[in-house]
Order: sequence, then C-alpha cells, then structure tokens
Amino acid sequence: MTHFLAHRVTTARVLPLLFLVIGHVLLTACVGGTPAIPIEPPVTSWQTGRVIDVKTGQSLDLPAFLTALSRYDIVYLGEEHYNQHHIGAALTVLQAVLANGRRPVLTMEMFGWDGQPALDDYLSTPGQDRQLFLDQARWKQNWGGAFDNYEPLVNFSREHRITLRAMNPPKPLIRQVVKAGLDEARKGQDWVEWGMDREDIVDDQAYRVRILDQLKRCHGGGSDEDYVRMYEASMVRDEGMAKTVTAALLTARQRPQDHTLILSYTGGGHIQFNLPIPKRVARRMDGQVAQATVYLASFDHTRIEDIQDLVQDGIADYVWLTPISQQGPPHRCK
Repeated sequence: MTHFLAHRVTTARVLPLLFLVIGHVLLTACVGGTPAIPIEPPVTSWQTGRVIDVKTGQSLDLPAFLTALSRYDIVYLGEEHYNQHHIGAALTVLQAVLANGRRPVLTMEMFGWDGQPALDDYLSTPGQDRQLFLDQARWKQNWGGAFDNYEPLVNFSREHRITLRAMNPPKPLIRQVVKAGLDEARKGQDWVEWGMDREDIVDDQAYRVRILDQLKRCHGGGSDEDYVRMYEASMVRDEGMAKTVTAALLTARQRPQDHTLILSYTGGGHIQFNLPIPKRVARRMDGQVAQATVYLASFDHTRIEDIQDLVQDGIADYVWLTPISQQGPPHRCK
C-alpha cells in the first residue's frame, strides 16, 4: 500500500480522497498484523525473476511457475501501478498461456464498463485513431493515468485477437456511493442501468476488517462517515470487478474447446489475501472454480523484510519478484 502523510479529511474532500485511496492506496497491501503462516523462508533463493510459493516459502523458476498456471481457470495478477516490469510480467503470462495451447481472456481494472464499446471497436478495427479511442473509452475519466503504461497489454490483445474486458464499474456510479452512501446509490438510475440492482453486494467481515484498517492507518484524520463511504465504494468496485470476471468465465465455459484461461489484471490491493475480487468470484461460482493469485512485488535486496512480511502474512498464492520501477520501491503503511 502506498504511504501518504496523515491529514485532516473534510467532507468536501471525501470524493477526491476516495479515488486516491482506492485507485492508489490499495495498489499494494499494507503489511502488519499476525502472520498467517509461521515459516522460515529460504531467502537466499529469493531474487528478481523468481516466484515465491507463499504456502511453502520456496522460490520457483519462472518456466515451472508459468507451466503451473495452466491448470487454473482464473489467474489474478496484482500490480504496483505504473511499474513497467509488471506489465512485462502480464505479457509473459499471456505468451505462456498461448504457447500452452490455451486461449486467454484479459480483464483490466484500468477500463470502466462504459468504455467497453470503444474498447471492442479499437481491438477489432485496424487503423483506428488512438486519441479518439481514449476519448470514447473515457480513459481520463475512469483511470486518468498515462495510457502509455498499459498500452502494451491493449496492443498485445489487438495483435493476437484476445478478448479484453473492462473490469471497473463506471466512475459516476462509484461517485454516487462516495457522495451519498451505498443505500442512496442503490436508488439511482445508474445503479439500475449497469445491472447492479441484480447483484448482491456482500459485506464480508474479513474484507471489512482489512480494508477499514488499511484506510485508517494510511489516511488518518477522517470521520467515521468518511471511512464508511470509502469502504462502501471499495466494496462496490470489487464486487463489480468480480461480476466482470465471473461473466467472462461463464462465457468461456460455453466453448470448452477453446480451453480459455481468464487473466485478471488489477492493482495488488484488489487480490490481497484472496479477499477483494477472488473470494467474491468463488462465491458467485459456488466454489466451482480453480483460481490463483499472483502478487507482483518490486524486489529490493536491501529491504528483503518487506517481502518476508508479504509472504508470512499470506498476501497471495504466489509472490513474483520483479525489478524496481523507475519511481523506486513502493512505500508500505506499517
């Protein structure tokens, strides 16, 4: 989780804070709390390019890990936002899935549902104007960061005719939750328009404890109402993204001959402890799904204790050690 200085939060600032918090604060999980698995990992084998099996603490070489992924229905990659090495990791997985005779479907947090028609057109229409696509996909409104960072994934999907699904509920819908709270947002037209009136928004206790704790530790000074609305918006986003992933899997199962694997690409906070999206997908599938979470983590050999904390806390099924981004190592709330 990215570190921010504690500051006083007023009601007027709830909305911009929410998108800062949910879009960036939860991109990597906070560390702390009681370790989930008391292990003594062989840290000497932990190095860039290796993948740690969190259950055992053992590191795997990349080819063996990529082969192991082929047995899953869904693989969740959780990135540090704007780390180019994490985009490279996603491309490596996509290439491996294709090489192993399976057909990937990519889902991305960075696109909102209201941008799906433009995304479909861009992927299928040669020579379409890039800026026109970004405008029609509402990239600035839904994500806002530089498209260059994520363009390689879009281009790969385009070149290999891979289905790419926008994961996120539209920003105006989330904004309503922030402004008025979940109960009031349910009454709005956007809620019905996007089919959320047919969805259960499950307030999972383990998820609530994690998210509220992270919000309060990384953004002190807010009122209880502020935190509740931030939490509700986070819950709606994760439920909405789980809806997208589940729909992609159900569609894929209608064509078993394609041997489809769903690759979900989000910030690391959305897969932490298998709670935000993976647990909601498992619930929607009544447990009839094989899935794995892969937490992408910058590896700084001078801060190996950060990786030890992630592994011991059980942050995901696997931790993939990558080079540090150009922005430097991430800061984590303690």
